[in-house]
Amino acid sequence: MENQSLNGLADQQVNPVKRKKTRPRIGVFGVGYFKYWGQFDGLLDDMLQKQAVFIQKIEALDSAEIVDFGLVDDVTKAYEMVPKLNAANLDLIFCDMLTYATSSTFGIIIKSIDVPIVLVALQPDQAMDYSRASTYMQLYNDDICSLPEFAGVAVRMGKKVPETIIGTLQDDPAADAEIEKFCRIAAVLHDLKTSRIGHIGHPIEAMLDMHSDSTMLTAHFGAHIVQCEAHEIVTQYQQATNEEIDAVKERILAYFDTPDPVSDPISEKLRDSDLHIAAQAAVALERFIKAKKLDGLAYYYDGPDNSDTRVVMSNLIVGNSLLQGAGFPMCGESDLKTCIAMLIMERLGIGGSFAEFHPVDFKEGFVLVGHDGPHNIAIAEGQPVLRSLKKYHGKPGFGAGVEFKIKEGPITMLSISSTFDGKMKFVIAEGESIAGPIPPTGNTNTRGFFKPDVRTFLKRWISEGPTHHFALGVGHHAETIQQIADYLKVESVIVR
Repeated sequence: MENQSLNGLADQQVNPVKRKKTRPRIGVFGVGYFKYWGQFDGLLDDMLQKQAVFIQKIEALDSAEIVDFGLVDDVTKAYEMVPKLNAANLDLIFCDMLTYATSSTFGIIIKSIDVPIVLVALQPDQAMDYSRASTYMQLYNDDICSLPEFAGVAVRMGKKVPETIIGTLQDDPAADAEIEKFCRIAAVLHDLKTSRIGHIGHPIEAMLDMHSDSTMLTAHFGAHIVQCEAHEIVTQYQQATNEEIDAVKERILAYFDTPDPVSDPISEKLRDSDLHIAAQAAVALERFIKAKKLDGLAYYYDGPDNSDTRVVMSNLIVGNSLLQGAGFPMCGESDLKTCIAMLIMERLGIGGSFAEFHPVDFKEGFVLVGHDGPHNIAIAEGQPVLRSLKKYHGKPGFGAGVEFKIKEGPITMLSISSTFDGKMKFVIAEGESIAGPIPPTGNTNTRGFFKPDVRTFLKRWISEGPTHHFALGVGHHAETIQQIADYLKVESVIVR
C-alpha cells in the first residue's frame, strides 16, 4: 500500500518535527433479528463471534481507535444507540450486517447520525455446503439479505444510500482492502475537522482563482485557518544556531543530489551560500510549525528588497519539501484550497504534491505537471535534485530550487475550486506518470499521460472550472476522493 512506503521515506529524513500519527475514532455496531435467538440455540453467540472477528480485522490495521457498540437487534436498542453514537465523537461507523435484520434497527440511526456509515456484509463461508444446508447455516451466512432494505430506508429517511463492503469474513483480499480504505478515509475526515492550517500573506495579487474565505473553509472542511505573520518565521531564522543549521545541511545533502547545471542558464550547481540559507530557513520553519502547532501552511510574502523577510520567505522551498515529505502539506502562492487538497492526499497515504500544468508534448502525447516551490519528496522517482537558481521566475528572490518527478505509474489529481455561490467543488482525474526526461529547471515536472488523449483531457478538465493549482498523488484514487467529497457534502466530478 502506498501509505506504508511513503511513511518509510518520511522516516528516512529523520525529521525532528514529528507528525503525530492520526488515530480516527471508528464506531462498530452489529445488527440482527432478536426473534432468531430463541429459535436457534447458539446463533446469537455465533453472531457476536462474527462481529468480534470483524473488529479484530480493523484492530490489526493499527490505524484507528475502535468503539464497539455491541449488537442492535430491535427498535428499542436502535433508539438507545443514537445518543451513544452522537456522544462518541466518531469519524466513521461500520454497521456489521451479521444476519438478516429488520430496518427498524437502522432507520432511526441513519436519520439521526451525520457521521458516514458503511454497511459491512462479510459472510463467514465462501459458499453454503448445500448437501448439509440448514436454516441455521443460511442465517449464519445471511449478511447481504438486509442490504436492499437498509438502502431503501436510508433513501426514505432523506439520506444517501450508504457505501457497502460485500465479501467473506476470511481470505478476502478485496474486502480487506476496502476496510483499510475506509479507515484511511476516516483519518482524512478526522484530520480535516481538527487540523490547523497556517496562512501567511496573500495569494499573488493577480491570481483571482486562489483567493479563499477562511470561514468558508472551516464551514466546508472543519479545518481552522491560523492567520500568522511573516516575522514569526523571520525571528526563528535570526535565532537559529550554527549547530542547528549544520545538522539540517547534513540532512539536505544526504537526501538530495546536487548535480552540475545542464541547459537552463538561470540554474547553477548548488552554491554553499544557498545551501546555508535554505538550511537556516528550514530550521526556522520547523521551529515555527512546532511553536504554532500547525498541520500545514499556505504562504506568499514579498518583503522589502534586501531584507531578512525577503530572503527567508523566498527560501522556504527546501524546508517545505522536507516537511511535506514528513506529513505537513506546505503550499506556495498562499493557496489554501490546494493546501487542503494536499492534506487529503497525504492522509490517504498517496503523497500530494503542489502542481500545475506546464507545456504539452504533442509528439508523445503528454503534459508536464509540476511547479516551482515546495513539493512532496516522499513520492519522488529517484533522488530529488537541488539546484541554485539565479531567479525564481515570476517571484522575487533567488536560491535553492527542488527538482524531481513523482513516481512512475498511476497518478491522481485533485483541484479544489470555489463556485459562484461560494461553495467548494472537487475536480478529480486519474492518469499515468511515464518515464522520460524532464526540463532541468530546478522545478518539479512529471510527464503526465491522460486518456483519451492529452488535448481532449485538458479540454474536459478545464471545462469543470478548476483552479490552476492541484494536488498530485500516486496511485488511482479518484473514487475514494469522491467518496470523501460526498461525506463532506461537497460537489465533485471525476474527469473521465
